Amino acid sequence: MADKASIKSTKVARKAAASQAGAKPTLLAGGNPQIAKGYGDAPVQAYITAMPGWKRDVGRRLDALIVRTVPGVAKAVKWNSPFYGVEGAGEENGWFLSFHCFTRYIKVAFFRGAALRPVPPSASKQKEVRYLDIHEGDQIDEAQLASWVKQASRLPGVRM
Repeated sequence: MADKASIKSTKVARKAAASQAGAKPTLLAGGNPQIAKGYGDAPVQAYITAMPGWKRDVGRRLDALIVRTVPGVAKAVKWNSPFYGVEGAGEENGWFLSFHCFTRYIKVAFFRGAALRPVPPSASKQKEVRYLDIHEGDQIDEAQLASWVKQASRLPGVRM
């Protein structure tokens, strides 16, 4: 009888093989793509490509705006969400922003959002975190979003 570790190892290997074979990522609750943890642009682009429907175009716009606003921004996918940060690469990164797909909207999280001016509209259970929810058909104020991204990138990042 196989032990739990070897069963888990086999499942991980199958997922990796399916991913390399070009299989479509699994969509989790709310249509959020299940993308393996990884650092750099490639996993973020895989996440964006897997975003369903109108969310994909918004994901592309968010990514382009962040890259334009913060040259050299670091990227990663963690917990099935793209993360953006500064101060180096990998685990030592200071992350300032992430976004995540839900059924009816995309939630943009500013990890030190309470320090932004004006403060992004949605509160969090965490004191410093603020959100911007983007629904289908919303007009995105790109100037305001770019301002928040620039401000957030200059604050101390969050280590995760």
